[in-house]
This record gives sequence, C-alpha cells and structure tokens, in this order.
Amino acid sequence: MTNNDRNTTAPVGARGALDGLKVLDASRLLPAALCTQLLGDLGADILKVEEPGRGDYQRSFPPMGKVDSGTFLLCNRNKRSMTLNLKHEEGKRIFRELAAQSDVVVEGFRPGVMDRLGLGYEELKKINPRLVYCAISGYGQDGPYQRLAGHDLNYLGVIGALPLFGKAGEGPMVPGLLAADIGASMIGAWGILAAVLARQNTGTGQFVDVSMMDAAVAFLTYHAAEPLFGTVEPKGGEYRNTGGAPCYGIFRCQDGHYVTLGALEEHFWARFCDIAGVPQLKQDQFPEGEARESQFRLMEEVFRQRTRQEWVALFFANDIPGGPVNTMHEAFDDPHMRARQMLLHVDHPVEGRIPQLGFPVKFSGTPASINSPPPSLGQHTGDVLSGLGYDAGRIADLARNGTT
Repeated sequence: MTNNDRNTTAPVGARGALDGLKVLDASRLLPAALCTQLLGDLGADILKVEEPGRGDYQRSFPPMGKVDSGTFLLCNRNKRSMTLNLKHEEGKRIFRELAAQSDVVVEGFRPGVMDRLGLGYEELKKINPRLVYCAISGYGQDGPYQRLAGHDLNYLGVIGALPLFGKAGEGPMVPGLLAADIGASMIGAWGILAAVLARQNTGTGQFVDVSMMDAAVAFLTYHAAEPLFGTVEPKGGEYRNTGGAPCYGIFRCQDGHYVTLGALEEHFWARFCDIAGVPQLKQDQFPEGEARESQFRLMEEVFRQRTRQEWVALFFANDIPGGPVNTMHEAFDDPHMRARQMLLHVDHPVEGRIPQLGFPVKFSGTPASINSPPPSLGQHTGDVLSGLGYDAGRIADLARNGTT
C-alpha cells in the first residue's frame, strides 16, 4: 500500500493509542462499523466477521466503487475481514475461539439475536471474563421499543428532535445528517474505552449497551433546556437558533451562493450591523412577529449586495461568526479542511486510490493513521483460521461446507 498524504500513515515504529487492543467486529451497516473504525484508526486490531457470500450489507449500497460501496469504504478501513456463518455450529465455535482471545466484541444486531445464536454476552463472558461486549442497537436492550425496527429518522422523531428542523409554520422536515447513527458510533467508542479502563481496576469486562436513540438525545443538550426549565417548545424557523432569528441564519448572496451568520452574542451582532450598514438593527437583535419578518427582509436585501466571497472576507477580517455555505465538493477543497487533513486517500488493491474522511481527533504522541485500506470480503479468513491452528485442509473444508 502506498499513500502520499501527509501524516496519514504512522511513522515506522510508532504506536497507536490503542495498540494491543483486539476487537472482534460483528457489525453490519454504519453505526457499529464506524465505531470499530474509530478504534482501528488509533491502532486497535479490528477483525470484521462477515456473512459468507454477502458480507456486510453496506457493501452493496450505492454509490458503488468498482466492487464495494462508497459508504462501506468510508467506514471499514484499518480492519481485517473474515467470512463466518454464525448459524453453523462450526461457525459459532470459531467465533467463540476468537472471542476468547479478544478484548472487545462489537455487534449491531437487534437485541436478542446474538443470544439466540449462543453468542451473546452471558455466554461469551463464561469463556472470557475480561471481555468488553458492546451492542449497538436502535432503541437499546430494554424498554418497550427494544425490538422495534428503526432508522435514524425514527429515533429523532421519538426524542423530539425533528421539530427543530424546518421552516416556521411548515412542520418538521427530514434532517440531512445521520445524528443518531453516527452519534452511536462515537458514543460506542467512548463506552468501550471506558469499560476497558474500568477493567484495569475490576479485572473483569462488562456489557456496554449503546442505543442510537440514546446517543441522539445527547444532541439535545442545548435545546432541551427550554422545555425542561422553561415553557418554550423550540421549533425550526421559530426558535432563536433554529432559524427564527435574523442574527443566526443562512442568507443568499449576490452571486447565488449562501453564507452563514452566527452573531448570537450582542457584541458580534453590533459589529455585524456596523459593517453591514444597518446600525439601526443593533437594539433589536431578537425581534418577534412582524418586526422579525421585516428584519429578515432587510437582511436578505443587505446580503444580496455582495458576493459570498466578499461577505466571507468581511466576516473573517472583522471577527464575526460567519462563513461560506459550501457544497461537499467545495468543503473538501476548503483551505481549513485541507489544513486539518479532513480528506485523505489510500491505495486499495481492487478499488484503486480511494478517498477517506480524516481523523476527528488529533494526537501529539500517538496519532491516528490509516494502516490498511478497507478489506475485501473474507480477505483474511485463511490467515485468521491458520492463526487459530487450522491446517490448509481443514480451512478448505470449512469453505466447502459453507462455514466460511
């Protein structure tokens, strides 16, 4: 593998923050897969166990690369892949052998699935008491919704987040980001590491129950203060930082592009009013009713007087919270995104040179790195089985009988 991106691969001999941590990854789809990738980026050894023939369902989601999905390729680097049929008794036995040698198991099935297979936490901890077992599910392992099917939109609906998205008087809309899914990935990685640290004191592992719904609730930390401590039910297009205040919004410029303005603090708002030539607005930062609509109309006229580039230059030069509304293509070419290395590339033996999102945390002593591209389905099955002591004949038998 070659890689020309600065700091994408760790220096020879460098150790990752999680070097030595062995993770058995039974993930399907994004939340659990991204969780284990975050651990792998920091040096953990991630072995992804996939269904023979089909693999992780996400491999087939468009847009496609040459063989695998772009979404799969963005959340499965720094892993090995083996195929294993967990419905076969031999497959279960091999999974148990691997779990006995692992620090962590991560799975993303509905509650009860791994228990029915005899591979749940209660069974695996008998053979490995130090095992940290993380289950990432939609609604969590208990409660009336635990076995319900769900996706990101459903979880955001249950927790009351959807009314935050939308325009005044138009009702909620579908958000563009997967807050619950990706929130669960990050909360899952945090929970796993906390359990690994706790094991140093207790000597035993534990079960880590991560719910996508619960993870999304963390994103309500600011807005939930209104209904819990006050009387307002914040709604999109009406509440002050959900599009209901002209000082905190998105505006179209002379050239048809857009900018953001986030002048919530009084001093930022006053400075904006001065440079924008509307000093009369300083005293009415959060107008209501018709006054608000009138201020929005005036602001729209003001922003149409300059191009996006001109407004961004003014914001940056005058220390005003504002910036461009980039497309994703523009974002990955943004000078700050480039400086933070949020777009990387890695050479894949089948897909060629592929893009990868950068690391969300930077470490001074144990940097994250891409040490291997996303694996092809079952790429490491033979190596893994050989490491368990299986000879070539037995490995071939397991492939013929559908176990791998």
